[in-house]
Amino acid sequence: MDKIVSICKNNEFRRAYARGKSYVTPLVVVYVVKNRRKEARVGITTSKKVGNAVQRNRSRRVLREAYRQLADRVKPGYDLVLVARGRTPFVKSTQVQRHLERQLYDAGVLREEVPKP
Repeated sequence: MDKIVSICKNNEFRRAYARGKSYVTPLVVVYVVKNRRKEARVGITTSKKVGNAVQRNRSRRVLREAYRQLADRVKPGYDLVLVARGRTPFVKSTQVQRHLERQLYDAGVLREEVPKP
């Protein structure tokens, strides 16, 4: 599996918030916006509303692992911003993965089958 390409710049996050379509569940918010690249990029963020630093770091780890399980099925050409919610640090990555899979499917970003190498 290839390395996950990250969104790092503030203006790229802001572009996703302003122009992207959002999909909300109690565990995660996903912003989806098309990019002009031939790869899918992901940014993970957690607000201070989530809790202390330990909980915010756990939220990011859980979101990263949930996305990693689905990364092969994400279509190229999209920027995704994953935002942790208050319940995120208290659940397992498999539960977050189910929510994330549903959101990405609703957004039309998820392939039905895994591409063959």
